[in-house]
Amino acid sequence: MLQTVVTLAYLVAASLFILGLKRLASPRTARAGNRMAAVGMLVGVVAALVSERILNPAELAVGLLVGSAIGVLLARRTALTEMPELVAAFNGFGGAASALVAGAEAVRLASLGRPLDAVSAVVVGLSVLIGGVTLTGSFLAVAKLRGSVQSTGFRGLRVVSVAVGLATLAALGLIAAAGSATASLPALIALAALALVLGVLLVLPIGGADMPVVVALLNAYSGLAAAATGFVLANYALVVSGALVGASGLILTRIMCEAMNRSLASVLLGGFGAQAAGPTASGDAADRPPVRSTTPDDVALMMAYGARVVIVPGYGLAVAQAQHEVRELAEMLQREGVEVSYAIHPVAGRMPGHMNVLLAEANVPYDQLIEMDEINPEMGQVDVALVVGANDVVNPGAREDPESPIYGMPIVDVDHAGQVVVLKRSMRPGYAGIENPLFFKPNTQMLFGDAKESIKAIVGELKSLQPA
Repeated sequence: MLQTVVTLAYLVAASLFILGLKRLASPRTARAGNRMAAVGMLVGVVAALVSERILNPAELAVGLLVGSAIGVLLARRTALTEMPELVAAFNGFGGAASALVAGAEAVRLASLGRPLDAVSAVVVGLSVLIGGVTLTGSFLAVAKLRGSVQSTGFRGLRVVSVAVGLATLAALGLIAAAGSATASLPALIALAALALVLGVLLVLPIGGADMPVVVALLNAYSGLAAAATGFVLANYALVVSGALVGASGLILTRIMCEAMNRSLASVLLGGFGAQAAGPTASGDAADRPPVRSTTPDDVALMMAYGARVVIVPGYGLAVAQAQHEVRELAEMLQREGVEVSYAIHPVAGRMPGHMNVLLAEANVPYDQLIEMDEINPEMGQVDVALVVGANDVVNPGAREDPESPIYGMPIVDVDHAGQVVVLKRSMRPGYAGIENPLFFKPNTQMLFGDAKESIKAIVGELKSLQPA
């Protein structure tokens, strides 16, 4: 009877995962989808603990309360600028959990003197391998996102990586050939150590501008590790949830690579975003026209008398926490009859969907968020493009300069607008470390300063223009 209830609970959990994932495809239903998936996970965890009699009801309740408290605390204390690091950390913890559970199952079988067939041994090994790689790779990604680690490798890195990779394959082979859980333990321990090293070696050469792709890929790794562990435990809910996370992570990784016009292989080999900041081949700095700076009152006049304004958000918007001020600015312009929309680049920010989440927090209407491919053909009819903290995703060098490291990457064509206003603290290059020729275009003006304060000043000027 208990096993039937547990099986039904796993089925309910898997169904909630699938329905929740489907609802995550739209901003309008994303919150409901997230809740459904969370409930599914709760059902699956409780069912697994009850089925295996791991905890008594009191221990289960205490665990749920402690876990919920930690989750609420993290959610309340984590700023939106730190969401990429939090997601990467979650990936790492997920990989660690999968590796530990699979390893614990191998130890349990060894204590019982059980045989271990080749297929089961390989599945255990893959769970430990992928989980270990995800753990160290994710936390190195967190360090790179925070700027704590700037290194992109050392001489002979690829040789060392290949050697470690071959050693992991050898360890997997030994585990498969061991024949028993006890005999496989030494090779499994060696595999775990190699996986931890391999995770560092794989992420270390990847440049900062590629980190959104890396976060998506590590998310896929965590899902694959969970699916492998599900096979080890014969837990259907874990297999389904892991497969969903792995597949969706891989699809998202492919979409991100296409948005950057780069192959996954080129991302993993590293280099992009690691070069020193400075002028690109688009010309010597001495030959460029001077930068034109502007003031909040000029920007307010420019937008108030325009028919259409497009706002392009970037990571600087998240840093300044200016999303609410941007929404207020947009609402004021709309009351004056100006058409306002937001141009969203797929890799703007530090993680997939970063700008969508940021603007949703400020209750910006979903129908005003326009994807890059949809809005680019209309940029020629835009009177003012307001770039708030974006840099690399509006760099026309990607379209005009064959020698630029980002050449071929799709961008938001803000330079096609009648006037471009860039809100930026300084002339420093963006996350990719590449100078942006947009700043020197004749139709571009720079409004230097903190984005939130600059937008507040623009809003104040707009209010002064309104009749008393």
